Amino acid sequence: MTLSLICSQCGQNGRTGYSELRGRSSGPLRTSAREPAGTRALVIPDLAELRSPTSGVVELSHRLVRQAAPLRRFDLDDPYDLRHMYETMLRETIRYDELRRWLDAETLVRLWPEMIMPRGVRAAWQERYPQLTRRPLAV
Repeated sequence: MTLSLICSQCGQNGRTGYSELRGRSSGPLRTSAREPAGTRALVIPDLAELRSPTSGVVELSHRLVRQAAPLRRFDLDDPYDLRHMYETMLRETIRYDELRRWLDAETLVRLWPEMIMPRGVRAAWQERYPQLTRRPLAV
């Protein structure tokens, strides 16, 4: 589907970028001021909205993880699987409901220092939530 076709279906004049059109239906995609254009991340407006399961086995959709069903399953009781699922969600999601369904705020804050993700994703989340940049105190 071309941008002009998308624009004509949405009633736009063709000057609106695809990411802006996508943002209208799924929420704004943030770009860090320090990152080049095209480095986008969907950032939830309020961390308190993230109250999803923190244990058990979950299976993400094929759109989020482009692998066979067994590779889309994550055991949230396994630290590696948990971190990998959170990294995948932050990198691949385009809708707020996906963030609400799969992420938990306390777990996100706890895992944040260990997670590997694109700089643009990390920067966009840290701009919105400065508490993610704070390191826990050593005990």
